[in-house]
Amino acid sequence: MSMDLILWRHAEADDGLPDASRALTARGEKQAAKVARWLRRRLPDDTRILSSPALRAVGTARALELPVEQALAIGTSAADILAACGWPAASGTVVVVGHQPALGRTAALLLTGEEADWNIRKAAAWWFAYRGGEVTLRAVIGPDSV
Repeated sequence: MSMDLILWRHAEADDGLPDASRALTARGEKQAAKVARWLRRRLPDDTRILSSPALRAVGTARALELPVEQALAIGTSAADILAACGWPAASGTVVVVGHQPALGRTAALLLTGEEADWNIRKAAAWWFAYRGGEVTLRAVIGPDSV
């Protein structure tokens, strides 16, 4: 059984309220586009994209130019993220576009077995692979590194 899970934090967004309506800034759109270009070259055609319904997350996810499922609540937990993805029992590749602290807690859980408040920078993507019962971190990329 094998699965890939990419945790991608939304790119830079405008300040303001309501929180869910904050759109990407011009810089955020450029960040999302850079990371999306890097990801698209590596993603299989059947990749699933799961996003928070927040405008900034959906905007980031849409940079991939693939169908986006708004399947995650804004304040979701690490356990909810993994359940929505089917980790690790599902096969294939899933990209989760969301927020802190849930993404950092999910990354910590995948690598250490325990949640911790790890920081994932805006627009950064962490790529995990599950193969033969082992979790590995394949890549960590951000808009400044691609």
